[in-house]
Amino acid sequence: MTIVAGVDFGTLSVRVSIVDSGRGLLASAVTEYPLHRRRDDPDFATQSHDDQMDALASATRQAVAAAGVSGTDVVAIALDTTGSSVIPVDRNLRPLNEYYLWCDHRAKQEAEEITAAARSQGLAAIDWCGGVYSAEWGFAKLLHWLRHNPDKWSAFASAFENCDMVAATLAGITDPREAKRSVCAMGHKWMWNRALGGLPPEAFLVGVDPLLAGVRARLDGDYATSDAIAGHLAPEWAARLGLPAGIPIPVGAFDAHWDAIGAGAAEGDVVNVIGTSTCMIAYGAEERLVPGVCGVVPGSVHPRFTGIEAGLSAVGDIFSAIARRAGTTVAELSRGLEAYRAGQTGLLRMTWDNGDRTVLVNARVGGITIGWNLQHTARDELFAAIEGTALHTRVILDRMEEYGARAPRVINGGGVPQNNPVLNQVYANVLNRPVLVPAGKVTGLGSAIFALLAAGAFPTIEAAQAAVCPPHTVYLPQPEARQACDALYGLFRRVYFDFGKPAAGTLFSDVLPTLIQVARG
Repeated sequence: MTIVAGVDFGTLSVRVSIVDSGRGLLASAVTEYPLHRRRDDPDFATQSHDDQMDALASATRQAVAAAGVSGTDVVAIALDTTGSSVIPVDRNLRPLNEYYLWCDHRAKQEAEEITAAARSQGLAAIDWCGGVYSAEWGFAKLLHWLRHNPDKWSAFASAFENCDMVAATLAGITDPREAKRSVCAMGHKWMWNRALGGLPPEAFLVGVDPLLAGVRARLDGDYATSDAIAGHLAPEWAARLGLPAGIPIPVGAFDAHWDAIGAGAAEGDVVNVIGTSTCMIAYGAEERLVPGVCGVVPGSVHPRFTGIEAGLSAVGDIFSAIARRAGTTVAELSRGLEAYRAGQTGLLRMTWDNGDRTVLVNARVGGITIGWNLQHTARDELFAAIEGTALHTRVILDRMEEYGARAPRVINGGGVPQNNPVLNQVYANVLNRPVLVPAGKVTGLGSAIFALLAAGAFPTIEAAQAAVCPPHTVYLPQPEARQACDALYGLFRRVYFDFGKPAAGTLFSDVLPTLIQVARG
């Protein structure tokens, strides 16, 4: 049997899973690290590379011990991370700042400038990114950093996505030009497209801002899918992790993309990877451009298919915020929700507390709850928020199907569905289709599958999935909920586009941006 380590870097912690090719998941361990926020700037979110690497070393040793195996038995390690989480580096691959984490939204202005320039110049790459460039993506974050750190321009050599930086660090690479770059990360967040010549042209980038002059060349390198090897574990890091030196490290990817593989996704499925936010992942043989999604990228999820990413900027974070304001926990607040029926709260919850990722790609919005009365409780708001995230998911699925990307089967992956049967049933009712939930933990399992491939344990992803992925629990739509869910959805769509569409002509599109501006003085 073949034993590997699958690593999943999340927003607040890293999980290391030890997986056997014959027995499946043996054990996993989690180590937390700080997320740096600022109360005076809700858009600020950074993380230390050193904190992440220290946590990885701790979690790896704990996982190996819990699995009851020797570290010398582990023959490959693979990793995924959040994204777009961007770090600028110097010529020796040393960080010049912390990661601009995926949920850092300071680059709103930069994203709008990139979108405007792409549209005015007819840049084909923007169509592969849904037609709108996001404040959550690479070039916007890097440009924001360049504009606000002139004292570090002379030291700036390149910038990396989190997954590529960690892989290069583990492999002992110290020259940015030698580090492999993930097609998944660079395709979805940096407009890299092999058929279009790679990254956007130098002239386009300089036209957005002269500070981007030369950046295209600094991001050059070997772009690869995750069936390629990024490097081999360096002796220093082998000692810190307690694993053998020289074991292969495949090219990394985004956490949600590999979580979809670990959840047992097949061609044509849509996987909702639900955690602090939701990433919706699908892949298929055809390349279908869908306005408002977070990229259509050949090879991004599965090396042999074209991946599509969409999602919600906050889900679990919204549930936690509701509980925090009520002075309790999500688990406590969830007690009794199984007795709620569709629409019974009379509340309509727009889940824009951290902006809109898909389909409007609008960071200048905020959460809305409509229908309050004096008797409503925090538990009512939590149920309405669960419904709201499901309704938003239906908006996205409708957009995908409108452009030919049908999704007859939905899988709810990620951490939240594992512990929230109410959410899974609400999703089945709102989406009006079966919702499948893995019967066991799958976070980090996608990474382990790519590690197993790197070790030569299986010939294909599908063979590895059949061996190590757990079965699914199926939630079916309840016929008695259909009428209420359809009524809620009609209202949700009206509010969604009237309040959230960043264009002239909608009734209330200026309300939320103005409130944000007034609040900030």
